[in-house]
Amino acid sequence: MSAFRLCISYALVALSLLGTGIAGAEDVIAEGKKIFNQKAEPKCAMCHSLKHADSYAEGGPDLDELKPDAVRVEKAVRNGIGEMPVITGLTDAEIKLVARYLAEVAGKK
Repeated sequence: MSAFRLCISYALVALSLLGTGIAGAEDVIAEGKKIFNQKAEPKCAMCHSLKHADSYAEGGPDLDELKPDAVRVEKAVRNGIGEMPVITGLTDAEIKLVARYLAEVAGKK
């Protein structure tokens, strides 16, 4: 992904999260990691490996290998996919944030 597209992606996420108090790119990454590891029910890190989140689970696909885009992640969180259940306990903004987080960090650490 080009640096320009990456900046635009961060800007769009930041704009969509203004009402949540999350503004900067670092905040988006930090909050996305927190949602992945702690807030989602069931927790993403229980099943998925993701180096950036220090998660090395083996129940679901390795997200560093899969490198899903944000649309795919958001759809899976909202609807479930395969054996993955619908993820609960997240606001719309948090779903978008964790989707963007995964799209940005998967396969990059």
